[in-house]
Amino acid sequence: MAFHPFDLTGKVALVTGGNGGIGLGMAEAMAQAGADVTIWGTNAAKNAAALEKLKTHGTRVQALTCDVGDEAAVEAAFAETLRVMGRVDGCFANAGISSGKATPFTEFTAEDWHRVLRVNLDGAFYTFRAAARHMKARAEAGDKGGALVGTASLAAIEGAARNEHYAATKGGLVSMIKALAVEHARYGVTANAILPGWIETDMTAKSVANPKFAGNVLPRVPMRRWGTPEDFGGIAVYLMSSASRFHTGDSFLIDGGYALF
Repeated sequence: MAFHPFDLTGKVALVTGGNGGIGLGMAEAMAQAGADVTIWGTNAAKNAAALEKLKTHGTRVQALTCDVGDEAAVEAAFAETLRVMGRVDGCFANAGISSGKATPFTEFTAEDWHRVLRVNLDGAFYTFRAAARHMKARAEAGDKGGALVGTASLAAIEGAARNEHYAATKGGLVSMIKALAVEHARYGVTANAILPGWIETDMTAKSVANPKFAGNVLPRVPMRRWGTPEDFGGIAVYLMSSASRFHTGDSFLIDGGYALF
């Protein structure tokens, strides 16, 4: 029999924040590899546009409006995902927000702090909890397997000055992933983190367009370019596929070599 480890036919992927940027890059690649895909996002217009893109790949697709920082909304969206798709084989907790303006840590307000944690860390918790419950129940019924994937950041491992709240969420996500990997291995479920470097998306558009910022950052990227959402398609397919079934608790740094140089 031919070896086709990256064929995702028959599998269902859920990608939060999947209507743009890295999330959409991952969703498109998985759809191209044969997966059915559900995306969650808060912007209905972006959801609709992303859905039209995903439909061109010939698999079942679904887009739901969901604020991952709202526990009840996550539970409802996950239930609707299961109602339509029947199962979730890979859950990509990718939704996140930036810190906004770079504020000195001594001037942070509690509102600044909790605004970022609500989406980036609480949202990942609510999302992973729903997926883990589903995957555990499925395993106990004799159908082991699943993938939990979190989009973290370089900020999880480097000093992100004036972004302590953002860094805390991404470092926390990496630690959560490691704990999930240990606890859920018995169910055949893997858990891994992706750490993007400087990627050109809507979230980073202002920084990328700033000549001073670009002049400081790009020379430190050995690849000499910004990353793109498409650069995350391969890792998404790998983590969703049977090729990664014994690969868990890891952090994949995808930054064009920035952290090395």
